[in-house]
Amino acid sequence: MRLFIAIEIPDDLKKMIAGLREDIPGARWVPEEQIHLTLAFLGEVEDAVFELLNSALAGIHVTEFELCFSATGCFPGRERPRVLWLGVKPHPQLDKLASEVRTAVTTCAIPQEERRFSAHITLARLNAAPSRELDGFIEQPQKQRIHTFRVSEFILFQSRLTQQGAVHIPLRSFLLATV
Repeated sequence: MRLFIAIEIPDDLKKMIAGLREDIPGARWVPEEQIHLTLAFLGEVEDAVFELLNSALAGIHVTEFELCFSATGCFPGRERPRVLWLGVKPHPQLDKLASEVRTAVTTCAIPQEERRFSAHITLARLNAAPSRELDGFIEQPQKQRIHTFRVSEFILFQSRLTQQGAVHIPLRSFLLATV
């Protein structure tokens, strides 16, 4: 199974986030229903490891927290943008959750990228848009204030690839501790 672990964004906020889209040639926007904050991408995971992973994730103890959005931007930089994103304001509980997820995943012998966790929501992937085409997106004053929301769980998803694109299937949610 192809898996990832993420925080699901409430539907009303997904709609607001989708409202940040701009007309950028070559941009492939993430479908509104698939907007989420990835904590870890696992790739292909064998069935035998799946139960071990579930147990490791169930052992995570982090308290609920508020998630706030910040500015828009692109990776790796304006010169050669490949991904457009919506940033998330730093929060110690989010960092702790990401760290504990990473530990749980690596204890199951699932390799992880070496780069540091960067809290963001991927909004689009780019083929090769010139940086001037991104000005409206990156420099926009937020068209609408995107509300904060309480994170009370994280979810293990399966990503099934189809001819129409990826389909995200929630497999199990893990509740965070109440405050």
